[in-house]
Amino acid sequence: MPVKLRRFGVALSVAAFWLAVWSLGVYVANQSLLMPLPYPWDVVETLGHLVGQTDFWSVVAQSLWRILSGFLMAVAVGAGLAVLTTRFAFLHALFSPVLSLIRAVPVASFIFLVYLWVQADAMPSLIAFLMVVPLVWENLRQGILHTDQRLLEMARVFRMNRRTRLWRIHLPSVRPYLQAALTTGFGFAWKSGIAAEVICRPSNSIGDQIGAVKSGIPDNETIFAWTAVVVVLSVVLEWLLRRLVRREVAE
Repeated sequence: MPVKLRRFGVALSVAAFWLAVWSLGVYVANQSLLMPLPYPWDVVETLGHLVGQTDFWSVVAQSLWRILSGFLMAVAVGAGLAVLTTRFAFLHALFSPVLSLIRAVPVASFIFLVYLWVQADAMPSLIAFLMVVPLVWENLRQGILHTDQRLLEMARVFRMNRRTRLWRIHLPSVRPYLQAALTTGFGFAWKSGIAAEVICRPSNSIGDQIGAVKSGIPDNETIFAWTAVVVVLSVVLEWLLRRLVRREVAE
């Protein structure tokens, strides 16, 4: 049996198992709950209805844009901080307490604190940015610090110019750390950005759709359907990001 076909069969079996667990759990829980939980087929039906609506893709695109923009800005700023704090010790002493504080504070606390001064539409980008910057900074800094010093010494002996050293020595050393920072950081950005949307409810966003359902007439099917959208988008985007990073590394 081909490897891809076998992997597909395993994935299908795992999905079927957990769908069965979900169905059984809902059946047991609904015996005592006043507000019944939805079965998988109820969520799929509601999701199909949502996808057919004209504003569904606009909502998804707006959320993606907000969170991705914060993520990309965090990668740029984190990379810059990694280079500067590795080269200048006083900058590392200056910025490391702030970045450690950001890393330690819970996401929900940041959302409520920042929401006092920032408009709702900017919150997902800002929260995604704050959650990812320390991760990118620390990973790339470790990559720079672990660059083989013997290669750098060889480059100095042969008077290799800075551009050649960057492409031939520094970037290959940093790439594994960058790959880890990007794949892990995007997961943090996506989850924290959606959490910011649910709390702050910017217009035309996935979080606003979930919040509207929670604050209005209870509709568990719709909440589960939007949550499924969040999960599917997370899985697909992380898979695409891993493929992109692996292709860049291979090249």
